[in-house]
Parts: sequence; C-alpha cells; structure tokens
Amino acid sequence: MKLSSQTINVLKNFSTINQNLVIKEGSDIATMSAMKNIVSKAKVEEVFEKEFAIYDLNEFLSALSLFGTPDLDFQDDYVVITEEGSPKSLKYWYSDPSVVTSPTKDITMPSTEITFNFSSDSLAEITRAASVIGAPDMVLENGKLRVTDKKNTTANDYATELDVPDSDIDYKFWFKVENLKLLPGSYSVEVSSKNISKFTNSNVEIEYFIALEPESSYAA
Repeated sequence: MKLSSQTINVLKNFSTINQNLVIKEGSDIATMSAMKNIVSKAKVEEVFEKEFAIYDLNEFLSALSLFGTPDLDFQDDYVVITEEGSPKSLKYWYSDPSVVTSPTKDITMPSTEITFNFSSDSLAEITRAASVIGAPDMVLENGKLRVTDKKNTTANDYATELDVPDSDIDYKFWFKVENLKLLPGSYSVEVSSKNISKFTNSNVEIEYFIALEPESSYAA
C-alpha cells in the first residue's frame, strides 16, 4: 500500500495532537489529545485491512521519509516498508494498543448556538497574530474573534470581525490557542454552550471537536 500525500498530511497533523495513534480497519482514522480536549476524525483514500497501533507517530513518519515512494506491507505485528527498485527495507513494529491513547467512541455534537465560516486566510491570520503578540487565549464574542491573555487586563489584543448571525444574547466562548491544531484550510465552525466546538474542513474530509474553556458563557 502506498499512502497518498493527503493522508501523510493528515498523519502529520495528527502527530501535533497526539504522538500515539491507533488505525482501525477501514478508511476512518481518529486521534485524541492526551488531555482529551481535542478529538479529530478523518476519512482517507486508503482502506486499511487490519488494526494496528503506533506509539510514536513522528518516528513512524520519519521512517517513511527514508524512502522516496514508500510501499507498506502490513503484517500481524509489524509493517515492512520498501521502495520499488530499491534494495533497502525497514521493519517497523506496532505498539501495544493498551498503551496508546485513542478515541473509544464517536462524539455527538450537541445543539449549537453560534455558527460561522472560518476562511483559510482568517485562520492563518488569527494564529499568526496570537504568535506575534504571545496571546494564549482566543475568544468568540458578539461577532468578533479576539486573541489575548484573559489573565492579564492590559494584555495585547488582536481582533477580527466574522460573518456571524446577529444575536440578542451575550456570549463569550473561550478557546486555548494551542488547541487550534487544524490542518490548513477553510472551516465551517459550530459552537455550543455545552463548551464544545466542531471545526469541519471545507475541502478535506476531516473534522475536529475542540473543548471550550470553563470561563465560556452564554447568557440564554
């Protein structure tokens, strides 16, 4: 089996969420952060015929990079990586699934109060701004998205307006910037007062469920 470049990109993205990964039979792969505040699920081109676990996803991706066009042959306890026309090969052993953090069930998104579209430019802009001013927090508030430090009343503050439906209800939905481990692209975003959000990529079959911070409020 050869992995598409898109699947490799998804795996690289998943490695930023958790270095552990369990790939189950089929085309759906999912990951969950160690703190269980980020869950992501993607559908890939490939169909995996058996379940296997990887303890260090970055190491596995580095192993793949040793080959120009890696070909993967999945065995019961390990995968053999080769390349057509090359004498080299690599045997990579699976991990024990019991030591790997993995989602055990699908998440059902509750009813949402706020929805908006997050363009790839806006996503890149807001994350870059957070990095530039050292802002650890992001808040969605009355049609604006702002990055700041909620623990510092004199912290630098960067804001951008969103195309969000008008609401007569005051709300503040707080996120940790470090939890926005999203594949680059545009997203449809749903936010619930149950302190959970869902980011769905517009071009790639991948979605993220990201927990909101406890200080979030919705004055219904």
